[in-house]
Amino acid sequence: MRAAVVQLNSAEDRNSNLERADRLTRDAAADGAELIVLPEKFNVLGERDALEAGAEPLDGPSIRWARETACELGVDLVAGSVAERRGGHDKLSNTSVHVGPDGELHAVYRKIHMFDVTVGGQEYRESESEEPGDEIVLSELAGGLPVGLSVCFDLRFPELYRILAVRGARVITVPSAFTRATGEAGHWEVLLRARAIENQAFVVAANQVGFAGDKESFGASMIVDPWGEILARVTEGEGFAAADLDLDRQQEIREQLPSLANRVPDAYRWPEKVSA
Repeated sequence: MRAAVVQLNSAEDRNSNLERADRLTRDAAADGAELIVLPEKFNVLGERDALEAGAEPLDGPSIRWARETACELGVDLVAGSVAERRGGHDKLSNTSVHVGPDGELHAVYRKIHMFDVTVGGQEYRESESEEPGDEIVLSELAGGLPVGLSVCFDLRFPELYRILAVRGARVITVPSAFTRATGEAGHWEVLLRARAIENQAFVVAANQVGFAGDKESFGASMIVDPWGEILARVTEGEGFAAADLDLDRQQEIREQLPSLANRVPDAYRWPEKVSA
């Protein structure tokens, strides 16, 4: 199976963002990609006011574009994430959607871990306008291959990925707007490779690049195999990168180094109290 990551420098103009996402998605499909992953908030990225103004329900223009495009191209499309507005909720959700080649919504994942941090002199307080999800989501690609969904800051919480792997995920998607400060410190590559190695899964991670407002994303979108090798990477600017996922090689790794099979669940205990 061939997968691709699309790297964007999204900003506040939804129409411009969708136009570039559409072009690069079509380029990736023309290169043979059957699974295409877009970055976090691919449709609108910016300050809080812009995100709230650009928020939309799942039947809004951005996911409608994703459904029409996936169906036309006959691909599985993980539409990065969007700021989702839901009836009965005061806050938005940071929502990743898997659309199948039939144009239908196959899975909806709402980001669990809120990005409330200070890095590189910049303060991020995602929870001020967004609420966390509470469901770990596994979907299936067109050929039945299990795929786990996650978003950006989730990458720092290995429990999520282990649960996805135990539930059967062989591919895990990570649409992101990972910061330049932490990317330059090596966190982006190290965490992606760690999640791939420890879960013996393919990790398909599409990142934003460049500035949106005064905040800068790192780029370096990549596809990592279950041995931790980087199969493809977008080196700079907007673009896409694609790679063939060798599922037989994945099975061989899982059989020869059976870390998933050798888990000892009965020995694992969470502390009653955990202090930060």
